Amino acid sequence: MMLAMVRTQIQLDDETYRSARRVAFERHVSLSAFVREALAAALQRVSRPSRREDFSFVGAGRSRQGELAPVSERHDEALAQARPERKRR
Repeated sequence: MMLAMVRTQIQLDDETYRSARRVAFERHVSLSAFVREALAAALQRVSRPSRREDFSFVGAGRSRQGELAPVSERHDEALAQARPERKRR
């Protein structure tokens, strides 16, 4: 099945153009095919909805927050306690 193609024009800086041509050459594909593939992959990453399992680490640990609870709101104070101030120059 052949997809309909739309002709477009983009402008690239010299370094990006050379890098893209090199990668396309190494993959034995045209520059257009490489750009389509790279753009499709980027769009897939951007448009993919986040899933709960992507954040399975949330809530995995516990900490002793002590008098600075909740540390999520008082993180600057907690950092200052944990790491003594450096001498200013």
